[in-house]
Formats: sequence, structure tokens, C-alpha cells
Amino acid sequence: MKVLILDSGPIINFSMNGLLYLFEKIKKELGVKILITPQVKEEVVNNPLKVKRFEFEALQIQSLIEKGILELPASIDVSDKVLEEETNAILDKANHFLQAKGKWIKIVSPGEMSCLALSDECTRKGIANIIGVDERTTRLLAEKPENLEQLMSERLHQRVQLVAPDYKIFSKYKFVRSSELVFVAYKKNLMNVAGNKILEAALYATKFKGAAISFEEIDEMKKL
Repeated sequence: MKVLILDSGPIINFSMNGLLYLFEKIKKELGVKILITPQVKEEVVNNPLKVKRFEFEALQIQSLIEKGILELPASIDVSDKVLEEETNAILDKANHFLQAKGKWIKIVSPGEMSCLALSDECTRKGIANIIGVDERTTRLLAEKPENLEQLMSERLHQRVQLVAPDYKIFSKYKFVRSSELVFVAYKKNLMNVAGNKILEAALYATKFKGAAISFEEIDEMKKL
């Protein structure tokens, strides 16, 4: 079994770009199980259903859950209680990485960290997994934690210091962005539209809807 764990970012990105249909194709053609956590479901279904502006998108995502295209952790025998406990533990570690003026800086949300917790559970069960995350902060936490100082200093307009005793505790997690999911879908001929400009257009669409990908990275992906 292979598992793709989705944070809310890629789901919202695909929804805004009319690409939700790709999840069913990715699940079927690539043979992966696509999981979302209760925390992510809260962000992409439960809360948006209460707002008329987002209700239609939430209903489309809810339909994917009802059809079994997006599944919850119970489908691999992971309980909500266990996941919540692990999420809180990871959240506490992540939000004790950076300080500004002697105070801890909150850098991640429960939704993102619940995906990491579910990844841990998959790994314990011997299930290969990757996490779909568009937000730069979470990926930097795992891939280049030393770059968080500059990123958060720029965001907060004040000096932020990395003070975590162990910078590498998140390095075990593997990530994929909406842009890379679209790239794979294009290469596997899963897109509903075709043509020479489709890949470029789709990559830019994911960038402008929240995927942390640079123009240079898009140019490189176009050459592959």
C-alpha cells in the first residue's frame, strides 16, 4: 500500500483550479490511498459549509469523501484519539522552534501537524507515504529549518531566532506540492485537457492559488 496524505492546501488549490477530479484519477491510476485527517476535514469541509461563499467547494470535497476517494485515518485503523495526541505532541515541538523577543513564535497549525502525525502512524505500520503540503513553513521545518529564521523575520518584521535544540527532528517527513501532483498527472495523461501549454498553465495556476513554488522551479519542470 502507498498513501498520499493531504493537508488542506492542495485540496483547496485543486478545488479553486477545477482539478478535484484528479484525486480520483490519481487514486485509481497510481494505486495510492488518499487520506485526510479529521483536522483537515474540519478546514476543508466542516467550517466552509457554514459560509455561503465556500459552501459549493466544501460540498464537492465532501462528495469525494462520501465516494471513498478521500479517506479518513480509520480506514487504516488509526483512531482519532491517537492521532490527536500525536498531533498535539508534534505541534508543541514545532511551535518551540523559534523565538522573537524571548517569546515563542507559533509557526504551524494543527491541520498541518496532524498530517505529520498520520505519516508517523503509516510509517509504524510499514506503509510508504508522502504528505501533500503547499505551505512553505511546514516544508522548511523538515527540509531546511535554518531558513525559517529569515522567512519568519521577514513575515513578522522583527528579528526571529531559531533556538530548537534539535533542528533535524522533522527531517524524516517527505512532501509533495500541488504543483508536483499536477506535473505527475500531466505526465500520466490524467488531465481532462491537452495541448502544449497545459502543463505550464496548470503549474502557474497552482502557484497563484497557494503552492510555494518559484518561477525557476516551474521552468525546470517544463523541461522534464
